[in-house]
Amino acid sequence: MAITAKQVKELRDSSGVGMMDAKKALTETNGDMEAAIDWLRTKGLAKAAKKSGRTAAEGLVGVGVADGVGVAVEVNSETDFVAKNAEFQEMVSGITTAALGVETLEALLDADMGGKKVSEVVTDKIATIGENMTVRRMARLEGEVIATYVHNAAAAGLGQIGVIVALKGGNEEIAKQICMHVAATNPASLNEDDLDPAMVEREKNVLTEQARESGKPENIIENMIKGRMRKFFEEVTLVNQKFVVNPDLTVGKAAAEAGAEVTGFVRLAVGEGIEKKVEDFAAEVAKTMGG
Repeated sequence: MAITAKQVKELRDSSGVGMMDAKKALTETNGDMEAAIDWLRTKGLAKAAKKSGRTAAEGLVGVGVADGVGVAVEVNSETDFVAKNAEFQEMVSGITTAALGVETLEALLDADMGGKKVSEVVTDKIATIGENMTVRRMARLEGEVIATYVHNAAAAGLGQIGVIVALKGGNEEIAKQICMHVAATNPASLNEDDLDPAMVEREKNVLTEQARESGKPENIIENMIKGRMRKFFEEVTLVNQKFVVNPDLTVGKAAAEAGAEVTGFVRLAVGEGIEKKVEDFAAEVAKTMGG
């Protein structure tokens, strides 16, 4: 199939490789973007797949805790100017408080907030501020000990990244430290059993191809793969990661030393996974002026 310049640019942006390498990878994989990134990695041309696309959504994540329940809510706006607006921040705080009494995003949109549904409050604010807004996601976690943390805080309980950690046993201090660890490292899952099987299989396939590129005997390759997969699990699962507060311990061991077991975590980042629409400002002005 014909490979377009747009595809080549997208692969270059997401992998950091040169134009010719990007084009060759796409040609070898018939234009499949994920397969092309994997092909580059097996050749040692891309160390890791970056997230495809840059995020355009602005806004805030609000976090709250009450009676053994922690919630995180992402509310998006079109610009960061609105995210800094006290009126918008007050609305996000109110929505976060309302989230403590419900279990799903749908229920949150129908929840009462000062005599109106949350969805109606958002609609009214759109009319007042003049910018589109959405309550995009909500996460809820229960536990014996619950702690929250916001990174790049705009106000109390509001920031660009919101984290909740639940523990069995322990105390809020160790839970808060683990929250900060989660904000910094963005683990894929709590432990190996919770990892997406497709993600594990994909990584194993890449590592297998990398090992075979070495030309070593099959029995050595098998041991290489086992070792590299073990390292992969240590890097992406929370309880097996080296604790940022004390790298001599894993998160799981640090929790155990504090008399705790990590039972769950949530991490929401503003705009995560929303592809940014790149605007050509000059073209937009010319279009507006009829040029």
